[in-house]
Formats: sequence, C-alpha cells, structure tokens
Amino acid sequence: MSQTQEFEKVLSGATSTVAHFEEKKSLLHRIQHTLHGSPALVPLIVLVALILFFGIAAGERFFRASTLTLVLQQVAVVGILAAAQTLVVLTAGIDLAIGVIMVFSFVVMGNMVLSHDMPALVALIAGFALAAGWGFANGSLVARLKLPPFIVTLGTWNIIMAICLIYSGNETLRQADIVEQTQLLHVFAINFKVGPAVVTLGVVAMIVLYAALWFMLNHTAFGRHIYAVGDDPDAAELAGISTKKVLIRVYTLAGVIAGLAAWVAIGRNGSISPSTVVTDFNLQAITATVIGGISLFGGRGSILGVLFGTLIVGIMSMGLNMMGADPQWKVMLTGFLIIAAVAVDQWIRKVSA
Repeated sequence: MSQTQEFEKVLSGATSTVAHFEEKKSLLHRIQHTLHGSPALVPLIVLVALILFFGIAAGERFFRASTLTLVLQQVAVVGILAAAQTLVVLTAGIDLAIGVIMVFSFVVMGNMVLSHDMPALVALIAGFALAAGWGFANGSLVARLKLPPFIVTLGTWNIIMAICLIYSGNETLRQADIVEQTQLLHVFAINFKVGPAVVTLGVVAMIVLYAALWFMLNHTAFGRHIYAVGDDPDAAELAGISTKKVLIRVYTLAGVIAGLAAWVAIGRNGSISPSTVVTDFNLQAITATVIGGISLFGGRGSILGVLFGTLIVGIMSMGLNMMGADPQWKVMLTGFLIIAAVAVDQWIRKVSA
C-alpha cells in the first residue's frame, strides 16, 4: 500500500461544503410561487372581493340566502358545461361544440318521450349516448388525425346545430306536455330547503360533479395523465402514456357531462326549445373556465377554480342587476376579467421558467 502523499494530508482536513448563494426572494416572487402552487386561489380571491363589493353596493339584500341560492341555480347548467370544457382545456385543446351537444341532447330526450312515445329512461340513455358519441367523434378526429381541436369542434358545432334544427323542426316542446308524460326529465327542478335557502337538485348535481372531477384529477392515474398530456404530450408518450387514448377519453367524458347538463337544463328551463342551440353556451363555459384559472396552454389549473369562476360570473350578473346597471356592464367586465385571467396565468407560469 502506497504512503499518503503530503498534499493528501492537507486535503483530508479540508471542508467538503460546496459554495452556494442564497437568493433572497421578494414578496412579489413569493406571491407568484404561492399562486403557482394553488391555481384556485386567484379566482377565490376575486370571488370574495366581488361578494364584498356587491354586498356593500347593493345592500344587505345581496346577502340573503334566497339571492345566493338563486345565483347557484342560474349558473348550474353553465357550471356543468364549464367542467366539461375544463377537461378538454387541460389537454391544451378546446371544445367549441360542447354547448350545441348539450342542446341536441335535450332535444333528443324530449322528442323521444313526446314524439316517439319512448320511456323516459330510454330517452335519457339515448341523449347521453348521443352526447358521448359526438364527444368520441371530436376526440378521434383530434387524436387520430392530428387535427387542431379548434377547427374540429368549430366544424362539428355547425354540423350538430344544423342537424338539431332539422331533426326538431325548430319546434318547442312545452313543459306541461313533458310533465304530463313523465316527471323524470324534470327531476333536477325538485328543490328542498336548507334553513332559509332553497336548493334544487340541479345545484346538487353540479356540486357533486365538481367533487367527483376534483377527486379524479387529483387522485387517479387518468387525472394525472390528463395534466401530463396537456403539459407536454411528447414527454407523456415517452413516459408510457397513450396520448391518443387519453384525448379520446377526455372528449368522450366531456360529451357525457354535456348530456348531464342537458338533463339539468330541462329541469331548469321547463320547456325544450331547439332555438337555444344558437345561445352562446360555448362562450359562457369557456369564460368560466378561463376566469377559473385553467391555462389555455394546458396542463395547469384546478377544477375548484372553475367552480369559483362560474360563481364569479353569476355573482357579477346578479349584483349588477340588483344595482340596476346596464346589462352591457356585465359584458364589458367579463371581457376585462378574461384578459386579466390570461395575463395572470402568463405571469404565474414564469415562476417555472
């Protein structure tokens, strides 16, 4: 064994600590990190601020249980559609057809009961199957043919709208006729009291849906795959995730959720009008999704933030109505909120750069 050299004796007593520099983070940088780790925090802060503002501006009547539960009832359908839209946007896609899928679904449900004398349960199954089928078609075109989601769903939006109006003859189905035939289609109109508040089953369905999606996105492999595909599809493929299967399943699930929105919409509206196919349900759902902090670039955001985003739109609409403001103020403020939400998302994303 060779003798220890003189320089080795010196080195044996030297420190092995590597020099490092501790960066002092500013308050703004810490806030950026906090918001990056909690995407639902921004819409929650905005929601609380709006409630406080309208509570002061519109008076104590704004805080009545009847007012707040009415907001929930008004946003139930859009909230469910926004949940469907969220799944698609998390994969860095977008579904412009989600609203017309919902309308076509409830038109089919109503017509099968009234025009074709089918049992209500069969009509519901058909409506859900139709919605899922359109979602599957969108997902297949995006995943297998590599077509841009915007173009695919823009095309199917026009196709579904035309088929819906042709199939229904643009004929409205009256609530009285539907109720006389079956109560099942209007089940989500049933309400019950929680203290002074009146809650409909449609609101319960929306809350249960968000809870289920939160669990799926945070505690299942499929949920993690959705985020992975939206964040970096190439890296997801290298990790063994079948991005095609994930995309098809996401669009199909979004279609199923649109079927649920159709069922809730029948209970909410009473009658079934095919003319609502031209209503901007798509834009309302996208608005709630963006304001809720879901990144349009995919892979980032919280489903709870979307629920807060939906409530922001509802609270703003209710508050402005109670103040007697021009309805165009709601449109303008919604536009500002959308731009601000995207700007904040871009700023938060820089924390990982």
